[in-house]
Parts: sequence; structure tokens; C-alpha cells
Amino acid sequence: MATHNLLLLPGDGIGPEVMGEVKRIIAFFNKKGPHKFVTEEGLVGGACYDAHNVAITDATMDKAKAADAVIFGAVGGPKWDKVPYEARPEAGLLRLRKDLALYANLRPAVTYPALADASSLKRELVEGLDIMILRELTGGVYFGEPKTITDLGNGQKRAVDTQVYDTYEIERISRVAFELARKRRNKVTSMEKNNVMKTGVLWKEVVTQVHDREFKDVQLEHQLADSGGMQLVRNPKQFDVIVTDNLFGDILSDIAAMLTGSLGMLASASLGEVDPKTKKRKALYEPVHGSAPDIAGKGLANPIAMIASFGMALRYSFDMGREADQIDKAIAATLDKGLRTGDIASPGTKTVGTAEMGDAILAELEKLSA
Repeated sequence: MATHNLLLLPGDGIGPEVMGEVKRIIAFFNKKGPHKFVTEEGLVGGACYDAHNVAITDATMDKAKAADAVIFGAVGGPKWDKVPYEARPEAGLLRLRKDLALYANLRPAVTYPALADASSLKRELVEGLDIMILRELTGGVYFGEPKTITDLGNGQKRAVDTQVYDTYEIERISRVAFELARKRRNKVTSMEKNNVMKTGVLWKEVVTQVHDREFKDVQLEHQLADSGGMQLVRNPKQFDVIVTDNLFGDILSDIAAMLTGSLGMLASASLGEVDPKTKKRKALYEPVHGSAPDIAGKGLANPIAMIASFGMALRYSFDMGREADQIDKAIAATLDKGLRTGDIASPGTKTVGTAEMGDAILAELEKLSA
């Protein structure tokens, strides 16, 4: 019997509510076997700041490093808008990504058949959509130095953020993209801004070199990131795997999220290097939605992205592809029955709360596992 150690970090806002539904899924798999999940919880974000004046403690970071995977909820909210910059809730997530060296962020954008009409685009553009946005996560402008605000006097200030990429960073994210594509529809679209940015020039050059050396069997195309954003809303099904840098990936993945109807539907995985000895990799799984403080504590949050994120953990950390497929099918079956949380509700459907949506998905999962 395989035992897997999970660190659960619910965070702020609706984070604890949607994490509660994942705990029920974990309990289901523990009862079913043969895999066993041992869980531990910790504070992160605003909840951690309230208790310890930091966004994540060293002790919780140690637990994250020791875990087989981290399951993360959401952080932030107006309550913490004025805390010191280095202690802002989002700093906890950034430290996790950096200290665990989680350089590859996978954001699938999948339109469930029952939700094709919930997209802001026409049904024919999104029905059957299944694309993967692969975002480089530990380099680029979010981490580059110098990063400063300088007082120039006379009421003027200058802010500087530095976009930096080294060859090895582009090589490793490229390999993840090509390997993903081989298991999908064998096409990679690399997006950058080589027309105005030197990092874009290097990005295109290195991606092309990795392709020509190691992945000639995979179709590769290049697009400028702004044009790629336009194409995502014009004809999204032309894409399979999109690989891009930290800043553009942040933007493009949120665009892709809305193609599916709601940020509440989008899961993500952040992966590190495979350890050559253990064959394991550090990983963090989280929904793309935020903490939604306006509905926190009201039982209204959509738990689907959080549950689907755990499904990605089964697939990418624990080689439990069959069980991950069952979670995806259970979500689809629940939506087919017309159940919706408020963010994806439409005429003719039944609006339910967080727990009721969790109940329905769990019931479908039990049917599929029987």
C-alpha cells in the first residue's frame, strides 16, 4: 500500500471552504484504498500574517519541503491591503514557488460540455476545448533584480522591475512543454515578444534549439504573446500546449480561464525538477480563482477547481491517472445533471452551495469507483 504525505494550506477567504471538499475526496480514497494519504495542515497568507506577522513561517516551509505534494487554497483580501509588502498574503505563495523551485505551472483550460454556454464566447468556439497553458514560474519579471522604487524628488518616483531569463530556465520549461504535447495532440505554441524584448529573442532561440535537438516529432509554432492573446479569444481550439514566460503566462492563463466559463473551474499544478534518486518532484496544486472575500464563509464558493487541482495531484505526483480520470468524470456527470454554483448558474439549472456541489461530485465518484 502506497502512502502519500500531503500538506494542506487552505489560506484565506473561500480557501478553507473549498479545501473542506477536497478533504472529503481524500477521505474517500483513504477508505477505498489501496493508496493512503496522510495529511497535515498549515497557515499561509493573511491567516498566517494574523498569527505570526509573516505570510508563511519557516516551520511551514519545512513541512512543504518534506511533503510529497502541497495542496493550496487561496490567499489575500482587503483586510491585509496595508500590511508590509514583504508580508503580503501573496508573498507566502511566491516563497513556496521559489523555495520549492516550482518552475513549471500547468493550467488546463477544459470546457465541460454542460458549460459550453457559460463561456463568454460562442458555443462552437469553446465546445470540446482542451488546451494547456504552461507558464514558467520562477524567473522573469516577477523575480528579476533590481526591483525598486526610487524617489527622484519634485514629487517624482521611478519604479523598476527587471525581466531576466537564462538559457537553462527556458530549456527546462521547453522540455516540459514538448513532453506534455507528446501525450496530447503533439503541438506546442511558444509565445513571447521577440519584436521588442531581448528576453523574447533568447526565448524563441532556445525553444527552437531544444525542439530541433530533442523533439523534432512535435509540431512547434511561435507567436507574439499579444497576438496569441487575441487568437485565444478568436479561435482557441487551434492550440494544444502553449508555453510562455511568467508575466505573459499569468495573463494568458486567466484569459483561457474565462473561455471555460469561470475562474472557479480552473485547476493548476506547479511542478519542480524530478529528483534523479527518488524519481519524485516537488509539487503544489491550487485552483486559479482567488480568495473571493465577498462570499467567504457563506457556503457559496465553487469547489470544482479545488477538487480538480487534487485530481491533478493524483495524475502528476502519484501516478494515479485512473483515479484522476474518475474525478474529472464525476465533475462532468454532476454538471450534466444541471447542478451549478452561483458563478456558473444559468437558466434551467439548479443553483447549489459549496457543500451540495461537493456531495454530488462525491456521489458520482462513488458510482464510478464501485
